[in-house]
Amino acid sequence: MDVYQDAVQYLQSEHVPVEVETAVLVEDVFHEEEEEEEVVMPSYLSSLQEESIDLPVTPTSCSSEEMLERRLLVLKGIVESEEVYLRELEVLLMPMKALRASAGTSQPVLSSQQVHTVFYQVPELRDMHQSFYSDLKARLNAHCHTDPASGEQRDMNHTDSELMVGEVFLKMVNQIGLYGGFIQNYEDAVEVVRKCTQSDPRFRTLAESMMLNNGADKSRTKYTFEALLYKPLDRVTKTTLVLRDLLKTTPAEHSDYVALQEALRLSRSFLSGVNESSQCKRDVMLSHGMRRQLMRDGFVVDGTDGERNLRHIFLYTDLLLCVRLKHTTRGKQDQYRFCWYLPLAGLKLHWSADQERPSDTHLRLHTIRSKMYLLRQQIRQQSRGSRGMSFVARTKKKLEQMDLMLLTYSPLYRLELHSPSGKSHTLLLSSLYELEEWREAIHKLSADNIETVPPDLLTLTSACVKLRMTQQPPLQISRAVEDTESLCGTLRVAIHSARGLQQPARVYVCVEVDGCDFYDNETQTHSSVHSLNPYWDQELSFQVDGAQNLRLLCVSQSDRRDDTVLGKTTFKLESKSLHNGWRRQILQLGSLELTLSLKYSHHRLEPPSSTASPLPVFSVPIETVAQQDGVLVPHVVRCCVEEVESRGMDEVGIYRVSGTSSEINALKNAFNSNLREAVTRLRSVDVNNVSGVLKLYFRELPEPLIPAELFHSLARMLDIQDKPSRLVSMLSLLQSCPVTNRHTFIYLMHHLQRVSEKEDVNKMSLMNLATVFGPSLLRPPVAGQGDDPAVNISQEVVVQVQVVFCYLQCNNLPEAQISVPHDTDAEDDETTHM
Repeated sequence: MDVYQDAVQYLQSEHVPVEVETAVLVEDVFHEEEEEEEVVMPSYLSSLQEESIDLPVTPTSCSSEEMLERRLLVLKGIVESEEVYLRELEVLLMPMKALRASAGTSQPVLSSQQVHTVFYQVPELRDMHQSFYSDLKARLNAHCHTDPASGEQRDMNHTDSELMVGEVFLKMVNQIGLYGGFIQNYEDAVEVVRKCTQSDPRFRTLAESMMLNNGADKSRTKYTFEALLYKPLDRVTKTTLVLRDLLKTTPAEHSDYVALQEALRLSRSFLSGVNESSQCKRDVMLSHGMRRQLMRDGFVVDGTDGERNLRHIFLYTDLLLCVRLKHTTRGKQDQYRFCWYLPLAGLKLHWSADQERPSDTHLRLHTIRSKMYLLRQQIRQQSRGSRGMSFVARTKKKLEQMDLMLLTYSPLYRLELHSPSGKSHTLLLSSLYELEEWREAIHKLSADNIETVPPDLLTLTSACVKLRMTQQPPLQISRAVEDTESLCGTLRVAIHSARGLQQPARVYVCVEVDGCDFYDNETQTHSSVHSLNPYWDQELSFQVDGAQNLRLLCVSQSDRRDDTVLGKTTFKLESKSLHNGWRRQILQLGSLELTLSLKYSHHRLEPPSSTASPLPVFSVPIETVAQQDGVLVPHVVRCCVEEVESRGMDEVGIYRVSGTSSEINALKNAFNSNLREAVTRLRSVDVNNVSGVLKLYFRELPEPLIPAELFHSLARMLDIQDKPSRLVSMLSLLQSCPVTNRHTFIYLMHHLQRVSEKEDVNKMSLMNLATVFGPSLLRPPVAGQGDDPAVNISQEVVVQVQVVFCYLQCNNLPEAQISVPHDTDAEDDETTHM
């Protein structure tokens, strides 16, 4: 097709006079040169230090031959992409010569200055990429058509057999500055196109009917002029991504590696410069000599109208802007549409966690996660196969769509924004850590009380397109990295204790992991009792895929106002240091010092299952409950004891006065379904209901805390007249109890001894407490089992009360071990301070 003649014929059909183009005009427009510019390699290239730039880690899990095969696929994909981009530039340039020729007539479509503005730097970009494409394709063809002799194995390390493309990429990147002029001129070019499209029907017809031949299939795609002008903007950001992917598949010992490192550094440096330049252009002068600057942006869910809508939030120095990304039809540029904005001056923030998700939401999330898991598996399989990069690209696109759906339906945290003008909006987030970062950033700016300069909303929203181009904030919740250092398996986190509180508080710890979101990646401990030194010893477990970071927050719980984040931190997960057993860590979260232990086991993950209801706590063997909690003393026992000791030690008749049956049953159901919710309710009910729950738990154990087979032995020991000898025998017999039963019993005895120490206030003596708990803790064997004689009820009660009373009188009870040791494995006894 003769591009120039087609354009001339179109303009003449619209009765636009066109002057005949001369050879000089062609040279003026295209500035073609006969010789290629020689690329001078920087003198420091050979000594480039890797730490000078943030480079991707070269995979080490595959051989050099496999990496080179992947590298070849990446290069073929780059060539295919360059072919499409060059065709797009050719279509964009198609009317340029004719429009310039028309500019010298009495009825110009565009003036000479307008033609120069619309096509500024486009011919140079076309020439640059044409040269790059030709060089790269020639080297690729020469490599692919060079076959070793029959029966001879190719030596991939031989210089003649290596595919050398580093200098081709370096040459192209050294000319990437051409894009700088295009980007600075872009808004002016688009403005000319828009104005002329509206004012001149001849140009409008041309601008809305740019046709691109799609190659071998002979199909054609229709573009708008504006969409084609956006292609170079999109391309300059892809250059960095292409170089990163190519470097990841290039072995470190390859001759191209250093050159590709330098090319990636130059490309990133250029993008950074573009971003800084565009930032300066966006600045608006505010009061006190400050300028409006973009401080933070990202994708969140807007729940303002009771519906969940994915939105892009931009936090500026003086305002918060909410826009939605509007995807357009193929060939057209995506746009942002304004939703709302709030001035930061006087903005009030309130955050909270939603209650349990509805069952239909759980089902929807499970369906999404299952599909994401299957797509992820397909990508991993096909990346090792030969179905081509296009299949992998399509699968990744589907995975991104699933990720967006997960981002929309998974949030549980609400950040409410209240403006002095009466306007309110609600942002929903899946991560408490991310919510706290947003809250901190907004609060810091709003506290400065900056006077807002009313924004030009159209200009501000339009600028989001350029921000998206230069910054590329991730749409996804998380991105798992295919890296030998990332974790895939089960990660267990035991939260022990914290210290450093300035005043007593109820504190819980929120734990989050990154990686793929096929499984729940966020959970929390129960809240501690009101204390200066919060203590949990609670074990949490995660199924992780691609996890690299652990995020922790200590949160102070309040009944009357927002919970307060006392401190947060991110911890780098290293599989090597966690793989040999429990490893104790001491982390600094603001002013708090948090002690925890970590353990990781690598294994192949099963597909995500629907969230199963937790196993019940009541009427279940105590060993099963303790194993489920990852402790030796079940959480229900500990939490009730801690709450009684916190606010019930002075209560008259504690453990003797009954609570309300409805409240006790409600707490029982809560412990059976959600530990965190149960502990939260425990903090607010009457303390007699708390003591009632503890008594009910022991009463409903299917087997008594002291095994029934020890009943008659303990009864005989009561006949020993010498008290010290009797206590020694009873303590010795206690050692034969199962470990969970023994430690729970000792823990309870110590608690009841502390209760009796306040007998003058609460009127609960050791005998009173033994009378209350004896029948629950000790029961005789079922009649007919064993050789021991049957016991009548009156004898049974006497034995139960006297046995517990004797243990309560013991002053040398051993200390109870509450949790399973998390730092006694071999090579794991060192403590790391961070």
